[in-house]
Amino acid sequence: MYVFGDSLVDVGNNHYLALSRLRADFPHNGVDYPGRKATGRFSNGKNAADFLAEKLGLATAPPYLSEPNDVFLKGVSFASGGAGIFNATNEDALKQTIPLPMQLGYFSQVHQRLVKQLGTASAQEHLSKSLFPVVIGSNDLINFAKSGNTPQQFVNLMVSSFKEVLKGLHGQGARKFLIVGTSPIGCAPKQRYQSATNECNAEINSLSKNYNQGLQSMLQDLKSELRDMHYSYLNTYSIFTDFVNNPTTYGFNETKAACCGLGKLRARIPCTPVSEYCSDRSSHIFWDIYHPTQTTARTFIDILFSSSQEYVTPITIQQLIAM
Repeated sequence: MYVFGDSLVDVGNNHYLALSRLRADFPHNGVDYPGRKATGRFSNGKNAADFLAEKLGLATAPPYLSEPNDVFLKGVSFASGGAGIFNATNEDALKQTIPLPMQLGYFSQVHQRLVKQLGTASAQEHLSKSLFPVVIGSNDLINFAKSGNTPQQFVNLMVSSFKEVLKGLHGQGARKFLIVGTSPIGCAPKQRYQSATNECNAEINSLSKNYNQGLQSMLQDLKSELRDMHYSYLNTYSIFTDFVNNPTTYGFNETKAACCGLGKLRARIPCTPVSEYCSDRSSHIFWDIYHPTQTTARTFIDILFSSSQEYVTPITIQQLIAM
């Protein structure tokens, strides 16, 4: 499994970026992780990448920067907290994150090593059977206001830039993609905090919805362009909306506030060693100002594997893996 994306699936790459401020290698992150240690995951415990690997009977793909010269025969994660589809997203601090185009560049290096070790045909066979999850876009949406574009221009640029990365991955052997749509990120505690009545940020949610529509359309076009490309698209937006609208169905009772933080909705100050954190973490959707709790992440992956085509299209994850 070769994982690309942002903090929702980062398993510790940012820990190796000496100048990055976007890190989670400190308490109270990891309070529910085995050994109660902060691992660089933006979570109280495991994240979606861990649960996805568990479902597939695999070990979690290690962070690329932990062994940047490795061949990674068993897979690797390039995901980085704060990363976006655009290089410019969160670029205000040098080497703060690994944007998606740079993740593709790192994969190119891994691809070369795989070809060198296995030979061209065996490397292609190996990669064609591997899963390529991509979880990206939220940070771009959050930073939309800085772009100077109209909402539609911005969404179109996100989609076209993402398409080029997917074509780049396909050109180097990737065939099976799990594409995860963006959530109603305007409902995250940090966004609600900016509202006097704790309401969701409707503008960012609208942008997220439009992006997801453009993304799905692009994937359909790309599939007709690249016949041997296969994908499952996870409708994160609808799943998350259901969590918020029907929380008790999933065992949640806190949909607005973060578990870890300080101030209103525990979102005035993010999760740091001096923040407070809740005792009933499994009943919270959010761990911190933007990230889900371990329970929320596990529930997402359970839904992904539920075989329902309500949230996973055009084929289920099981059908994708079986190809």
